[in-house]
Amino acid sequence: MPSTHPLLTRAARGVLLGSFPGTTLPDWLVEAVRGGLGGVVLFGENVPDLVTARRLCQELHALSPELVVMIDEEGGDVTRLQAAEGSGLPGNAALGAVDDVDLTLRAGRALGALLHAVGIDVDLGPCLDVASEPWNPVVGSRSFGPDAELVARHGVATVRGLAAGGAGACGKHYPGHGATLVDSHVGLPVLHVDLELLQQRDLLPFRAAVAAGMESVMTAHVVVPGLGERPASLSRWSSVLLRRSGFAGPVVTDALGMKAVGDDLGEAAVAAVRAGADLLCLDAPHQRDAEDMLHRSTEALVAAAAAGVVEVEALRRSAMRNRALGARCALRRERPRLELDRARQQLAEVGAEAADRSLDVRGEVRTSGPLQLVDLRPTQNLAAGRTTSAFTAALTGRAQASGRGEVPTVPATDVDPGRAVVVLVREPHPERPEGRALAELVGRRPDAVVVHTGVAATAPDVPHRVLCHGVGRANAEAVSRRVVG
Repeated sequence: MPSTHPLLTRAARGVLLGSFPGTTLPDWLVEAVRGGLGGVVLFGENVPDLVTARRLCQELHALSPELVVMIDEEGGDVTRLQAAEGSGLPGNAALGAVDDVDLTLRAGRALGALLHAVGIDVDLGPCLDVASEPWNPVVGSRSFGPDAELVARHGVATVRGLAAGGAGACGKHYPGHGATLVDSHVGLPVLHVDLELLQQRDLLPFRAAVAAGMESVMTAHVVVPGLGERPASLSRWSSVLLRRSGFAGPVVTDALGMKAVGDDLGEAAVAAVRAGADLLCLDAPHQRDAEDMLHRSTEALVAAAAAGVVEVEALRRSAMRNRALGARCALRRERPRLELDRARQQLAEVGAEAADRSLDVRGEVRTSGPLQLVDLRPTQNLAAGRTTSAFTAALTGRAQASGRGEVPTVPATDVDPGRAVVVLVREPHPERPEGRALAELVGRRPDAVVVHTGVAATAPDVPHRVLCHGVGRANAEAVSRRVVG
């Protein structure tokens, strides 16, 4: 790190949200935390189990009690704490499908209690995007649904539930990522919407969540042509609109290493600060070298501050917002917390209820005899980090318990005519490979039970179908109870 500007270096570190590989705090991260780092975000590779997650949080907070520790734990499709087995929550789309605000509040409270038990301060959620574009490749079942009022009321319930459980919320992806057709992990999405519709639809859930006490907001790498040519995360208008809505907490960027903002992390960091962001999420440690990311972004901010491109006072104000959040989190940590096993069990209980109630079934889906699974979903989900094997585990576990043996996963071209077939789909567009493969398979096996894990609006028109609204372990177990019995 630069040594000629120690005060600028500390100011720059105060606006950065770092990451690290593995399950041991590296020396360079320890030095950065002691030197004023704004926060640390944990990824799946850091937290293979809850005990490890709790140890890391304890070590980080021992270095700096006001350090904000964050994690992407949406439930359903996106989980870090339960990445190995799948989330105990079914995800937002399932909660929106049930549309029971009390259930969503209880789900948020159980998730908050788990995060609090581990020691995580702020959840990078809920997803407040209105899923108005059903073929959106990155939001989908992460959203509560396509109606702004529905998203608003369940977003508020989640924020309040997380707080009741002992965790803060960071709503995303401001000003809304739900009407786009490009994944910002791989390209730059454009939100083609007039400003009136933006206010009435996309911004409504954020205003409601801010009014409910949401502590931080994540900006999206999304261009709104009526407001500017650059993405919201790098544009001044995003922070201006947020402040006008009454929001006073930290503005957090989505990961600056995503393809939507280019390859120069330092340049993106400077642009984000100039746009009014307070806490800059850099990138996942499995995408880039975490130490190099922190070093380059710090150097870029120090150089920009020394040259007058970035106001030093702006860095200090942002760092103060981050420390104020950290101080509130430190007070929350003094509250009693559940034992890890009890917190996990509580999450599983409310998750099972939500998943069961969300199922939408067409035709006869109860199978008999030996089973086989065909998974036609894309093999990579960049937001989720991986495609969970929860369905394989759930179906096999239940089939074996009833004496029906293992459930092999087979290619669509190699289906055994002597076994009942369950097919998993997510985005079965009729003109894309997933949809074409499904049509061909159902043509050969009209008895196939199709499990649609995506949004209801993209569900295929087949005779035997289960809509489960997500890919969490809770979703998979609910499906297995219905399909296997």
